[in-house]
Amino acid sequence: LDAGRIDGLSEFKIFSRIALPLVKPALSALAIFTFIGNWNAFLWPLIVINQVRRYTLPIGLSFFNGEFQTQWEMVMTGASVATIPVFLVFLLFQRQIVQGIALTGVKE
Repeated sequence: LDAGRIDGLSEFKIFSRIALPLVKPALSALAIFTFIGNWNAFLWPLIVINQVRRYTLPIGLSFFNGEFQTQWEMVMTGASVATIPVFLVFLLFQRQIVQGIALTGVKE
């Protein structure tokens, strides 16, 4: 950062050319983990959403569990459909996930 200041870069250019490339793998991993955590959220959407047609997949899957009977084929179908977006995100961003985890805590 000091070398950028000596070279006459503005603070924005120091951030965009020096700092951001160094933290991009960690930010990518954080974004992916945040997406997966929010995709699987259950309690907060259950509290906040009051219209049945806006329920998320985990809440919808819970409706297939009855008091005396569970529709296991519907639960498994819904769970399979719910994992497709998470699997696609993992396939698309696998390199960033591995790089972000590997570089976490490494001091250069």
